[in-house]
Amino acid sequence: MADPRMLPPGSDDRGESSDAGRRLYNPYQDLNMPYSYRTLYDLPTSPEFLFKEEALAQRRSWGENLTFYTGVGYLSGAVGGAALGLRDAARGAEPGETAKIRANRVLNSCGSSGRRVGNTLGVIGLMYAGIESAMVAARDRDDWINSVAAGLGTGALFRAANGPRSAVVAGALGGVLAAAATGGKQLAKRYVPVI
Repeated sequence: MADPRMLPPGSDDRGESSDAGRRLYNPYQDLNMPYSYRTLYDLPTSPEFLFKEEALAQRRSWGENLTFYTGVGYLSGAVGGAALGLRDAARGAEPGETAKIRANRVLNSCGSSGRRVGNTLGVIGLMYAGIESAMVAARDRDDWINSVAAGLGTGALFRAANGPRSAVVAGALGGVLAAAATGGKQLAKRYVPVI
């Protein structure tokens, strides 16, 4: 049953009349608030900062950076490792196997390869984010040098257990990949239109 205050005088509450004469119910009408209640719910859409310097820096915090690179590394490694496991399972299939055994082989192979590659890339992302955040904190600048140094350090640290030669090669490869990613990002910002 409708609230009688919502209906215009002379109308019934069975809903057979048109909605043209009705007004919407306002739960705040009897509160006599000095300002509009709508301002209570009109929240800002941009992030709020305490200092202007924080608003000028367009960068994730070290914790967000760490979470982002670790998560992206693990997820992409798990998907890539599962694809490798699927390929290995297809190669290892024998002609007389039942569908149940083939499905078991695919699941086992995808799971073990995905877990192994995902963990490896997750650790690389964790080390890269930690080194890059440390470089930003030490230099008090956010530029391409931090990314390249983080790539060098990550590659060298990741392969340090295999000997100095392997660490140097992996460090050089990490630095080149980080420089290529940074350069590609700058080119994409310049030449790719924003959708």
